[in-house]
Amino acid sequence: MNTAHIGTIARLELTQRLRSVGWYVLLGVFTLVLLGVTALAFAVYSFGDAVGAGVYSIVVNMVLLLVVLVSPTLSGNAINGDRDAATLAAIQVTAASTGDIMLGKLLAAVATGGAFLLVALPFLALSLLGGGADPFVLLISLLVLAVEIVIVAAIGVALSGLIARPLFSVATTYLVVAALVIGTLIVFLLGGMAVRSEATSYTRPYDQDGQAICDEWTGTSTYEVPRFDLVWWVLAANPFVVLADATPTEYGMGGYPVDLFGQVKYGVRSAQLSPLEQRWDECDPDALRTPQEVIDSTVPSWFVGLGVQLVVAGSLFAGAWARTRTPARRLPPGTRIA
Repeated sequence: MNTAHIGTIARLELTQRLRSVGWYVLLGVFTLVLLGVTALAFAVYSFGDAVGAGVYSIVVNMVLLLVVLVSPTLSGNAINGDRDAATLAAIQVTAASTGDIMLGKLLAAVATGGAFLLVALPFLALSLLGGGADPFVLLISLLVLAVEIVIVAAIGVALSGLIARPLFSVATTYLVVAALVIGTLIVFLLGGMAVRSEATSYTRPYDQDGQAICDEWTGTSTYEVPRFDLVWWVLAANPFVVLADATPTEYGMGGYPVDLFGQVKYGVRSAQLSPLEQRWDECDPDALRTPQEVIDSTVPSWFVGLGVQLVVAGSLFAGAWARTRTPARRLPPGTRIA
């Protein structure tokens, strides 16, 4: 592989996109969306002590949302689009290797996703003016966001090399990304509701004055509950869960998260807790655990989810690499080669 060849291919790919008026319209729309979201985020978090942390978390999640929505369109036809336009064969007969072509296409797709992050930088800086943002949170969240941009871009480029028709490869890229973002949530909800168990609830008895009797339990009742604690691991591969779970949590009054990262993390970690035994203890005010205690007592899953995403993207990319290699031993019927 040659870095000069990779840079040249990436530059050619980006030049084609920069000539398109639609690309600038897309960035303009994204800027307007971020402007509106940032204004609403300031209104939502205006009551808290860490306005900047809350606004920052919303803007970062919005950037990730736009990446998973737009990147499949821009990267899902990177290779088969050139094959249809009869420009891929012209590149393959040059000194550029298959690796140069694949990595150059990937670099261009990553740069396209990174453009959304660059547009968001003024809004991220604006959120910092609100105060309350931890520099370590900024570093980790942006690092995870960059990795997710690379993964989504790699999936798009890989499928464009594996599938002959650009329309089908773009649609398949959307399906794969949707499986990670929406499919994991659907499986979690349906799986948890489908598996049900009998739970027991305990309460304290009360005396004639309405005071709880603290030396005994009564009021036992049983009922069926969904078992989300058995299927919570499905959410580990969700890009938004990976981002939230990997980002350090900032807490406010009462141990509650101050930003969207922590709130998503608290929701996922709460799903790990077994619902089979519920105790409502008026005699022990500390029996009800705070979100911080729940997060500290449960298991992080971001590295597992990130590993699953890397395996999926890496496997598809390796398959596309083999399919794009020349001379080709076998091509799908009707594939254009020159």
